[in-house]
Amino acid sequence: MSPGALRAKLLAGGELALLDVREQGVHYQGHPFFASSLPLSRLEMMVEDLVPRKSAPLVLFDGGDEGLAERAAVKLGQIGYTHVDILEGGCAAWKASGGELFSGVNVPSKAFGEFVEHRYGTPRIPPAELKRLQDSGRKLVILDSRPWEEYRRMSIPGGIDVPGAELVYRVHDLAPDPGTLVVVNCAGRTRSIIGCQSLRNAGLGEVVALRDGTMGWELAGYECERGSARVAPEPPADAKKKARATTDAVAQRFQVKFARAPQVRAWLQDATRTTYLLDVRTREEFETGHLEGARHAPGGQLVQATDETIGVRNARIVLVDPEHVRSVMTASWLNQ
Repeated sequence: MSPGALRAKLLAGGELALLDVREQGVHYQGHPFFASSLPLSRLEMMVEDLVPRKSAPLVLFDGGDEGLAERAAVKLGQIGYTHVDILEGGCAAWKASGGELFSGVNVPSKAFGEFVEHRYGTPRIPPAELKRLQDSGRKLVILDSRPWEEYRRMSIPGGIDVPGAELVYRVHDLAPDPGTLVVVNCAGRTRSIIGCQSLRNAGLGEVVALRDGTMGWELAGYECERGSARVAPEPPADAKKKARATTDAVAQRFQVKFARAPQVRAWLQDATRTTYLLDVRTREEFETGHLEGARHAPGGQLVQATDETIGVRNARIVLVDPEHVRSVMTASWLNQ
């Protein structure tokens, strides 16, 4: 497939998986915007999660002259994938034809975070202001929107681990007083922006993002905690009720759709359309019990790293959460 034909397919709006078969570190150095990383060395382990329907259209690429895409195409054919193209000339040809290459990880999600901050005017405060507020005795709560492993590595002093989509579900228990300032942080920018704006979209007013997260905190000369173990507890019934009520309005505002189990079962059997069944709850809840065929994809990380979970653009995505709060908040962002 020529670069021009690929560009036309991306703009056409149908299903398409654009897959970089180079090693992950090379992928991060530069790739087309909507590409997912599928290293040849781990292809068999990753591809069926990233592209669950074997007749979905795939376009593979490498740097242009390594022959990796051709080897990957052979492997995919052996696994049973039936609609595989190779980008002629790879990244080099894409760039030569006027296409841009983007460096870094989770590029679409991070670009989206910047768009969200600009679009909504998501408020943020610098580390020095948070430190001043802490020292002044201001009533506040710091919610760290990253997964447990990242939070444990380094966190803002006093911060509580409440990953991504858990924020709206648990905040009414953590900050029951309307006068409490809620500060959302991550390691850098994106997850704090999305987390802060999630709470604001759900009707909480006094919420801000910490500018540049834990990295900004340390660059400002303050120390992060290591090995912290503060975790948001299971919210009580009244807090859950408040969370559900706020997300009902979010679902309406952002056109979140709902499907019943028989419809989802039929979608999973549909050989003409890709369907992802993703459980967005905590890992503990998922491991206690989940729907057959569902994959664990905690909501906050799904918005932060969509390209690592959903390889097929314009696919159908079904999110699972019996409480409806985390699934609705995640769906609201995926819709946007």
